[in-house]
Amino acid sequence: MNIEEFDYHLPEELIAQTPLKKRDTSRLLYLNRKTGDIEDLNFKDVKRFLNAGDTLVLNDTKVMPARLFGIKEDTHAKVEMLMLNQLEGDDWEVLLKPAKRIKVGQTLTFGEGKIKATCIETLSQGGRIMRLSYDGILQERLDELGEMPLPPYIKERLDEKDRYQTVYAKEVGSAAAPTAGLHFTESLLSEIQNQGVRIAFVTLHVGLGTFRPVSVDNIDDHKMHSEYYHMNEKTAEILRDTRENGGRIISVGTTSTRTLETIYRDYDDFTASSGWTDIFIYPGFEFKAVDGLITNFHLPKSTLVMLVSAFSTKQFILRAYQHAVDEKYRFFSFGDAMIII
Repeated sequence: MNIEEFDYHLPEELIAQTPLKKRDTSRLLYLNRKTGDIEDLNFKDVKRFLNAGDTLVLNDTKVMPARLFGIKEDTHAKVEMLMLNQLEGDDWEVLLKPAKRIKVGQTLTFGEGKIKATCIETLSQGGRIMRLSYDGILQERLDELGEMPLPPYIKERLDEKDRYQTVYAKEVGSAAAPTAGLHFTESLLSEIQNQGVRIAFVTLHVGLGTFRPVSVDNIDDHKMHSEYYHMNEKTAEILRDTRENGGRIISVGTTSTRTLETIYRDYDDFTASSGWTDIFIYPGFEFKAVDGLITNFHLPKSTLVMLVSAFSTKQFILRAYQHAVDEKYRFFSFGDAMIII
């Protein structure tokens, strides 16, 4: 299958640069995954598609303010570092800009030395393994010095850090937000629960793969980057009970979907587990865990467009995306949402 099959034209002015003032006032496009029927709605209408006995699954990862701006210790040249995955101890996988001039043994300094990072290994495409040293507690230093790692297509700086976090964000460790969840408010989640819908949480820390485009023509040759996931026994029990009693599992976001499908594929059930997943979902994939999906509109030729195409059909997805373009929906991280069910 060729990457060009997942392309579509998106006018640049439809890329949302800032979040709406109220999270749940975004638009919602409904797509019937079987028939291709679509409907234009408001996000609060999501309640219409959730029934008593269903379970809504949210990714509770919390984004680190992990974009740091500093200098090379030896030349004082400016450098930008995006922290992605913690390895062992204080070793981190990062993206550097510019990366070519950062060699093994060189040290970067941030906040006049409050955080220092020494390169211990070079990776491809601007990646490095850096060993950090810092004063006090790392999370406190990041809160002080770091910025939210907004995607490159967002040109404006974010005034409120919390607007790139879901209201239920808890587990620190992500390099990007699970953006489908940004539309939910605490009051909307309470209303959903009052309908008899259960809320369950999984964790997937969004990592390097989010920032890297597909670089092969044949998507069968694409290799996903591994990301850490976790499901606790409480969530596993809720999901098993949902299935046993005929309820549906509605996943919020592609990250929750990848976590659920990874676990069900590995254990043939919903089981408390942790690990690393590089699952790549594209047309032909057999979904076993998820019955419905709430998601944002994704970049052309991205693995996320491939995932939603697998959940419905490529034809229906591209038709829905064209409708969203025609109706001037807002796209990508701070954009509008769709529900596929």
